[in-house]
Amino acid sequence: MIRMLQQLGARPAPSFFRPVIRHLQLHRLTTHGDRGALREGARLGVMVAIVTWLWLALIDAVSGDAFSTATALGGVVGFTLVHVALNVAYATALVSLIHGATRHPSLILVALTGFAMVEIGFIMTTAALSYFLGGIAWLSIFGGSLIGAAIAFLLLVQAHPLKDLLRQAETER
Repeated sequence: MIRMLQQLGARPAPSFFRPVIRHLQLHRLTTHGDRGALREGARLGVMVAIVTWLWLALIDAVSGDAFSTATALGGVVGFTLVHVALNVAYATALVSLIHGATRHPSLILVALTGFAMVEIGFIMTTAALSYFLGGIAWLSIFGGSLIGAAIAFLLLVQAHPLKDLLRQAETER
């Protein structure tokens, strides 16, 4: 990977990044056709971020206090930037695991476990935020999380043979 970046004219990474880059070389991303895991994950993350952001805005507008959730969570611009970045990072990690599962089917179980853990994290976060935002947090934050998870799952099922990967992971055990 380092040689490839150097051939493209990239500057050498600072020394503190080198161990991370070496580790990533062991786990190169595979591509399916013309979509790499990074591009596919970024696209999925942005789509889920837009839908869940619109859900939050809709719930806030219907409750009569437009953008109150985003304002309470760091301001509209700050919340939006962090929201999109976290969605892209999460979706990219998920897509990378799914792409890796084509070589090592047991990774699909890691992806499913991570997916469940993130949703449990949203339950815990929503419970904590409900003290500040009130009961609307359950509908806006956790509801948005469920909608985003459903959209991501449906898009990933359409794009990848998840059933086949699960079957292969079962026989691999």
